[in-house]
Amino acid sequence: MAPKQKLELAWIGKEHRPQLEPRILLEDPEKSYHATHRVTENDLFDNRLIFGDNLLALKALEAEFAGKVKCVFIDPPYN
Repeated sequence: MAPKQKLELAWIGKEHRPQLEPRILLEDPEKSYHATHRVTENDLFDNRLIFGDNLLALKALEAEFAGKVKCVFIDPPYN
């Protein structure tokens, strides 16, 4: 049986990752929307929509969610 292959993204300079200091996310009440109450016990209140730089946002979430997240959807910038 052949060993499992691992897919990996590669690019020039990948090994030279920038060192970022930890960031803190601040909630903007004008952009926030929260349901007033749970309808059932299965309701989730853990989604977050973050406006800003993708890398900085991920670094800000790293301490709280490292090893706990299965999927992140990042909307790419359209310049």
